[in-house]
Amino acid sequence: MASPPVCRVMDYGKFKYQRSKKSQASKKKRVQSIVHIKEVKIRPMTDEHDFQFKLRHIKRFLSEGNKAKVSMIFRGREITHPEIGKEVFRRITEAVMDLGAVEQEARMEGRNMIMVITSKAKTGS
Repeated sequence: MASPPVCRVMDYGKFKYQRSKKSQASKKKRVQSIVHIKEVKIRPMTDEHDFQFKLRHIKRFLSEGNKAKVSMIFRGREITHPEIGKEVFRRITEAVMDLGAVEQEARMEGRNMIMVITSKAKTGS
């Protein structure tokens, strides 16, 4: 607020660069609380080895602090036996009990059955 007004001659490109670096540093210091929803698709008649493979993926997602969305796709006449899908979801729930909790129970959406599991690491439990 000097009289007469005083201005500073500066390199605007350098000023923009320093401002962007400062904002990046502040973002880096901020705690990362972004939770991604990772999806795993399975079928009701998935074999044991493939089931264990998908289960390892779900456990990895939960240990990273993300949510896991498990989608079961029914094709053809499989839709007449949703109890098979419920049994597979029950096995998944029991297997990941120590890493996560079921956020959304298994429910049908057309020809798909969907369940969402959330990580216990992020919920603070």
